[in-house]
Amino acid sequence: MDKLKDILDKQLESRPKEVFFCKSCVLSNQRPRLTFNKDGICTACQFANEKKHVIDWADREKQLKKLCDNHRKTNGKYDVIVPASGGKDSASVAHKLKHMYGMHPLTVTWSPFMYTEIGWQNFQNFIKSGFPNIFGSPNGHLHRKLARIGLEAAGDPFLPFIYGQMSFAFHIAMKFDIKLIFFGENGEAEYGGSTKNNYRPFMPIEDWADLYFKGATVDDLIDWGLENNILKPDDFDESDLMFYRPPQDDELTGKGIQMHWFSYYQKWVPQENYYYSAEHTGFQANPEGRSEGTYSKYASLDDRLDGLHYWLGFIKFGIGRATSDAAHEIRDDHITREEAVALVHRYDGEFPEKHFKESLEYLDISEEKFFDIVEKYRVASPHIWEKVNSNWKLKHQVQNYPVLS
Repeated sequence: MDKLKDILDKQLESRPKEVFFCKSCVLSNQRPRLTFNKDGICTACQFANEKKHVIDWADREKQLKKLCDNHRKTNGKYDVIVPASGGKDSASVAHKLKHMYGMHPLTVTWSPFMYTEIGWQNFQNFIKSGFPNIFGSPNGHLHRKLARIGLEAAGDPFLPFIYGQMSFAFHIAMKFDIKLIFFGENGEAEYGGSTKNNYRPFMPIEDWADLYFKGATVDDLIDWGLENNILKPDDFDESDLMFYRPPQDDELTGKGIQMHWFSYYQKWVPQENYYYSAEHTGFQANPEGRSEGTYSKYASLDDRLDGLHYWLGFIKFGIGRATSDAAHEIRDDHITREEAVALVHRYDGEFPEKHFKESLEYLDISEEKFFDIVEKYRVASPHIWEKVNSNWKLKHQVQNYPVLS
């Protein structure tokens, strides 16, 4: 029986059955689209080395200035859209574009499922620091159902948020006739994945489904929900789906709208974004000191579903929040691999207890049903998980490599 038959996350099908880890960072080959060179170094670490020694950042700065010069408006109108939550990354991008490059950003925000107190405060602080904002809220009834479908069908309730986070900005750009959209970082390059767009300042829309949406679009979620009686036809209208889908590519091309990553033009260092946004936009770190599942205190603080999103990634790939944070900090020369291994052992896979009950209520699902779904994804991952005395155990965990004399 095909255990992946009813699972929409197509990334699961291509996971290597033999697990091994990068010799430079702490990522395993289970991260989707991650590949390794003959020395056992992952593509994310290879790209980090290129950022330090190959890329001409002075030339990239010239390219950024030229791009801004070509789009800057002198009539007081907006000239760039920045999708922004008020988090450290989007806040620093918007502030730099405005104050370093003389642009006139219109920021847009696709609503989290359930704001955290610190997430809402950071969003308000960001706006108060000098930024106009259009806030997009989807049909709440449908959004909850799509999150539930995302959990069951793809092992990630975050999917409908990801759809809107990417697509909403393009719709607003079309409405306001703004040609330039700036996102933060190219996640595939920075955190590990496909290298096809590493030396491009943008990602073509045709790559979104595979590289951002786990191989499933909102229409796939709708079909799955209808087939499995989670959705009914009267739960939504076609107009409710508009912001989950990007505009047609020919529409964007016709209007000359293009997206760019800021990380293409300036070296992307999350910790530096934290310091910058704290100084300039009032960003505050997690008041509890760290986020569940990791040791860091300043990333992905907005949504009460954040913890489940990362924990479910741990279930599907054996890669949790601490692994992702530690891997990037190794590449940024902030910690050693030995320190990273210790942090992964201590925090990776920590269950997100704080908002768990609220999340179950939001998803309209029982605790028993939730863990039945989790069981399905573990059963579909026998190379990652094994049952020992009725308890699930991770088969492989990153280790330090012996020092050769």
